[in-house]
Amino acid sequence: MVLRYLYLNLYAILLLVAGGGILLLPLWLIHWAYIFLQIAVAYPFFKNGARILSAWDAKMREYHILMERNKDGFNPESFAKFMEAPCGRLLVKVVLNDLGYSDKYKSLKVYQKSFVHFLRHDMCQRTKTTVHILNVNNNPKE
Repeated sequence: MVLRYLYLNLYAILLLVAGGGILLLPLWLIHWAYIFLQIAVAYPFFKNGARILSAWDAKMREYHILMERNKDGFNPESFAKFMEAPCGRLLVKVVLNDLGYSDKYKSLKVYQKSFVHFLRHDMCQRTKTTVHILNVNNNPKE
């Protein structure tokens, strides 16, 4: 279980190590103000690493959902949304290995988006936000 936890959180661990490496650079020897620059650069690494680590319960829920959907037969569409992100691809590999379908991973690569596609379409995509106002008193407005 510990090895599975480390494997599924590999990218979070790498982000935390990179953030620590940035903080360990002795830039303060050049000028004391570089400490603030180091903290500003390392912060996103720590923030995203902690966010990925905190999603362990969600990963386990998704693991059980994928296992349930594919226990009777291989259903490639159920893996499509997980192939978009690196952490999801690690989860797909674990599920396929547990189901005995390790050789099917290559067929799922058609669902994987390239980094260029991410930069062009997903990174700066506008989203529409809708706000629904809930009437707390359950009385119609007069």
